[in-house]
Amino acid sequence: MEPVERTVVIVLFGGVDLLDVTGPPEVFAVLNREMEGNSGHRVVLAAESMDPVRTFAGVRVVPDRTFEEVAGWSIDTLIVSGAAEAADGGRVRAVCDPVVVDWVRRLASRSRRVASICVGAHILAAAGLLDGRRATTHWSTAKQLAEEHPSVDVDADPIFIRDGEVWTGAGISSCLDLSLALVADDFGESVALRVARHLVMYLKRPSGQSQFSVPLEPVSTTRRVEDLRQFIARRLRDPLTIADLAAEAHVSERQLTRIFKSELGTTPAAYLESARVEVARHRLETGDDTLERVAKASGFATTDTLTRAFRRRLDTTPAEYRERFRSVPR
Repeated sequence: MEPVERTVVIVLFGGVDLLDVTGPPEVFAVLNREMEGNSGHRVVLAAESMDPVRTFAGVRVVPDRTFEEVAGWSIDTLIVSGAAEAADGGRVRAVCDPVVVDWVRRLASRSRRVASICVGAHILAAAGLLDGRRATTHWSTAKQLAEEHPSVDVDADPIFIRDGEVWTGAGISSCLDLSLALVADDFGESVALRVARHLVMYLKRPSGQSQFSVPLEPVSTTRRVEDLRQFIARRLRDPLTIADLAAEAHVSERQLTRIFKSELGTTPAAYLESARVEVARHRLETGDDTLERVAKASGFATTDTLTRAFRRRLDTTPAEYRERFRSVPR
């Protein structure tokens, strides 16, 4: 049987993240090899002109076609990466070229499905493709995306999100996870896992996997909250309560909640649970402890409490997480 041709167009423009452009073609190339050339995927890099494009990394990439040329094609998958610039306070800000946005809007109308990687979600949003949809982007620009496009339901935590035939990915390296998810959508989980093994990715990460861990979250600007974070880290195995935290900070429980909301964007209870899940994740990845021991070591009263927290935070169970991310020999 002849393979169904699946044209994958990757949008290329100045300042785009290099890995977001080169990562997906690697996944589809391995897929084609794995299926002995029968996957039908053809990857095309498209830009405004045929001139070499300088990426954020400084590496120049030569387009295969112009936007005008591919505008008449029937596109299976349109992949849109992003670009960002430095902002105040060491932060970054996503930038969208209106010309690129217009072309993405036009090409999307010719595509079966559309996917963004990292801050490419800002381009999809500017093109009106995320209105009324749930979407993710790199955590550092999620607030910007939500403020500039209030009609988009922004969730900064997952590695990637699928809403209908529109997919959005998180940080730069998640381009591989998103590409593998597209492969799984086309050919099933077993094929995607074979591709992941060839790419030396331990296993394909689930979409609900968090894109950052507790220690990487924004640091508070006040010493009081930073001291509390350290206190929580030292006492995670103890049955800490919100009253315990309030007493440690010498404030009321209501005031403690206001402080956490203001400084960390979350509640004390949610932060405490996230910190415990982080400890549990590490133990599941690197050790052979039973779930009972993992629960006790990370401060969860029971394995049921541990499981409920994993479902809330990671959309998976501790056992499933260990199976996917275990990094020590069995």
